[in-house]
Order: sequence, then C-alpha cells, then structure tokens
Amino acid sequence: WQHLLLPVSVFCQTELTQPGSMTLKPGQPLTLSCKVSGYSVTSTYCTAWIRQSAGKSLEWIGIICYDDSTAYKDSLKHKFSITRDTSSNTLFLKGQSLQTEDTAVYYCARQPQ
Repeated sequence: WQHLLLPVSVFCQTELTQPGSMTLKPGQPLTLSCKVSGYSVTSTYCTAWIRQSAGKSLEWIGIICYDDSTAYKDSLKHKFSITRDTSSNTLFLKGQSLQTEDTAVYYCARQPQ
C-alpha cells in the first residue's frame, strides 16, 4: 500500500486584476491597468504583459521589474510602454498607433520566482 498526501485546497495569495473589454478605433491610444495584490510592484518580482489574438499563440509584449526596468519585444517596442504607480500598486500598458491587427486579449502575469 502507498499513502498519498494530497492538498485539500490551494490558496493563492497573489491576484492581478484587469478591467473588462474595451473597443478602440484604429489610431486611438490604449491604456490598460493591472491592479496587483499579494505582492508589491517594488518587491523582487517582474510582471509581464502578453496578448493573444484569435486563433494565435500567446505573444510577449514586454515586462517591468521591481526596480522599474523594462524590456520589450523588438517588433512592439514602438507601440507599447509599460509603467507603474507604486502608490496604488498598479501596472499599466500604454499603446499608441494601434491597428486592427492589434485586436487581442491582453494579460498581465507575474514572472515566477
């Protein structure tokens, strides 16, 4: 006989909250927010923005780290910028000159430790 220990429940202490859907006209500026709870945006984590267009795989846009450093996918760095507001513990993805091909579901996601 083997004894297995299985967790009864899993409690997630980290939560990233994003707003609902929005519609823009081509060329309009975009600002998406990502409210962080469970860790501080100035702690030892980096948080990425990714997107997924219909029928396509996930695409990495960029990342912002605890020290406010950022990095972007080369082909998207002219379109997007990532910022943060430490007082509200919120991250932002700002887009400009967006076109219909930028239609996607946008996600924020914390990088694992």
